[in-house]
Amino acid sequence: MSTTLSSISIPTCYKQAREHECWQQAMEAELQALEANHTWDIISCPPHVKPIGSKWVYTVKLKSDGSLDRYKARLVALGNKQEYGFDYEETFAPVAKMTTVRTILAIAASKAWPLHQMDVKNAFLHGDLKEEIYMKLPPGMSTTASDEVCKLRRSLYGLKQAPRA
Repeated sequence: MSTTLSSISIPTCYKQAREHECWQQAMEAELQALEANHTWDIISCPPHVKPIGSKWVYTVKLKSDGSLDRYKARLVALGNKQEYGFDYEETFAPVAKMTTVRTILAIAASKAWPLHQMDVKNAFLHGDLKEEIYMKLPPGMSTTASDEVCKLRRSLYGLKQAPRA
């Protein structure tokens, strides 16, 4: 059976997503991955800090035949609230040009070198942060104290310095 994106209801906010078990599981899997990666420490918010927010972004992954592979929820920091010189300094990230990639692939093919492809789940999230960034607890994450925030240790999607980190 073939599935099309138009036949799958993708939520636009946390309130819509929490009503469906498939999206709840996707959010839980993302939170587990973030916690396993030690992305943040939950601490009391320092008095001088105004933490940035976050939001959930939802999508579905389809197999090559068009059938549903999985539901994906990604936690995104609201980096548009960051201030230059305070929350971040450098945003430049080196990027390989496609011609360079093609050249390396051509050399590898001509020399019969083995090539391997890998997909690192949450690869964007492995960079350590130099700056002190505080984020409000993600929607759906419960806490015992009302003043608790996430002090980010690692990069999150949406941060201005995320590509560099």
